Amino acid sequence: MTLFLQTRLAVASALKILYPDAEIKDSMISVNLTKPEFTGDYTVVLFPFVKLLRMKPDALGVQLGDYLVANTDLFSSYAIVSGFLNMAVKDNVWGSFLLNNFANAHYGEQAKRDNRVMVEYSSPNTNKPLHFGHMRNIFLGAAVSQILKAAGNEVVKANLINDRGIHICKSMIAWEKLGNNATPESAGMKGDHLVGYYYVKFNDLFKAQVAELIAAGKDEKAAEKEAPIMIEAQEMLRKWEAGDPAVYGLWQTMNGWVYEGFDVSYKKMGITFDKTYHESETYLLGKELVQSGLEKGVLFKKDDGSVWIDLKDEGLDEKLLLRGDGTSVYITQDLGTAKLKYDDFKLNQSLYVIADEQNYHMQVLKLILKKMGEPCGDGIHHLSYGMVELPSGRMKSREGTVVDADDMVEEMISLSREQAEQNGKTAGFTEEELGKLYDTVGLGALKFYLLRVDPKKKMIFDPKESIDLHGFTATFIQYAHTRICSILRKENVPLMPSVSHFQAFKLTEEIAPLEKAMILHLEQYPTVLAAAADEYNPSELCIYAFQLAQTFNSFYDVHSISKAESEEKKQLRLMIVVMAASILRHSMNLLGIALPEKM
Repeated sequence: MTLFLQTRLAVASALKILYPDAEIKDSMISVNLTKPEFTGDYTVVLFPFVKLLRMKPDALGVQLGDYLVANTDLFSSYAIVSGFLNMAVKDNVWGSFLLNNFANAHYGEQAKRDNRVMVEYSSPNTNKPLHFGHMRNIFLGAAVSQILKAAGNEVVKANLINDRGIHICKSMIAWEKLGNNATPESAGMKGDHLVGYYYVKFNDLFKAQVAELIAAGKDEKAAEKEAPIMIEAQEMLRKWEAGDPAVYGLWQTMNGWVYEGFDVSYKKMGITFDKTYHESETYLLGKELVQSGLEKGVLFKKDDGSVWIDLKDEGLDEKLLLRGDGTSVYITQDLGTAKLKYDDFKLNQSLYVIADEQNYHMQVLKLILKKMGEPCGDGIHHLSYGMVELPSGRMKSREGTVVDADDMVEEMISLSREQAEQNGKTAGFTEEELGKLYDTVGLGALKFYLLRVDPKKKMIFDPKESIDLHGFTATFIQYAHTRICSILRKENVPLMPSVSHFQAFKLTEEIAPLEKAMILHLEQYPTVLAAAADEYNPSELCIYAFQLAQTFNSFYDVHSISKAESEEKKQLRLMIVVMAASILRHSMNLLGIALPEKM
């Protein structure tokens, strides 16, 4: 149990004992960290009880403070400041905290519980490579998965491959017309890049044909419908759904190229999945659900044979679930996938990591499933996130203005190399070690920058800012970790010493302010990790780790370890930095970021 929670429980117990007739609810008790400019460690907010107890804040603070100091082993003193009770924790309590936790590699994790969560992320289309716009989604999903696991949940990391539909047929048609039987090998390109090239080529042909039709007198909407290449793509989709052997064979071949390319990209980014679904295997389940919905009277047919649901009573609109020609739309296959995921794993929660552009779509999906009585509808949660842009503006796949994920990874690694060489940080490393270090720093910078902003907010990614050694970056945290590693090497203390390493430690001297600041920050980690899990928000960990690294730098600038005033102080400070390094590694590992021991 954290000292923060112990403080809250002690306050709750004291209030009940001191004021047994008052109906004080636990929700009224607010405990926060004491602000740095005031004396104390934890602050109790007194105002919620003033009216109920008919007492002035200062009088209440004196009674409560006196009781907590006299009747608990936690507090040494208190101070009252404008309706707030600041409690100071005893030094020996901080010493015991360090001794009990410095060697705990799992500090902050919660006990396992019976709650199965699936996190679906990445979910690429097989008509193009992974691009920079996918990266916030991928890193967010991977980090939330690890955070939820650390919070005690059973987590299934899932990827839904969007491998069917009109967008896939667009690449196929363009390859047939322009490809000359090109393969990744003959073209010298990764398979996903090759297929994406023809997706862009389709759009070029389509725009040219639309322009011709408009010049011939058609309005723009009619021209887009009647463009020959679009009609061919739609016919190809109908053939695919009918199982045409030639179309199906080409689809398998081109998708195979893309999967090989995806695998290379995921491996480079350190991304894995426990389960992969393919929409080509789930859209038929969606059609079955649509038929069931018609039989239940939840859905209705229009004169053209298309199937819809009326959500006007819920403040929404009518939603198409099946076209008149019997082909599926996106939500058709999403219905089938939602049911399949639930049936496969009996999920308590199903998280969809999808950009906020799809807020309406996800709202409709959940409503339809609940109206149809499907149990999977209750556990659906849309982890909505804001889009990420580059300083040059928004990217568009069909126009070929996207930045490939592979290219962005290589750019970040190159920036890492450039920074190390400019700062003269390459001495003492082999070429192999430098290559690994550049990968670690470059990828870490990329992931951290995309995760450090609250997911709900839109953001602009600046590659150079993301790797700044002195900024709010993974690089700053990585460097702090290497400083700690250097300290421990000089003192012959392993990164993860056994409990017995400091067994003889006994605190008799007063803890200095910056020593306490470090210990207090370390103690907060379980609370921060729990909040990140509850809010599906990895930025909580980014902020925490950065602030911990900052606090360490301030602490180490003032307090020597090798030349500590006494052996007791040396042991205390070594435990502090051992635990700091452990928590930095743990928090960054949850974000998919490695911390080097030298850089």
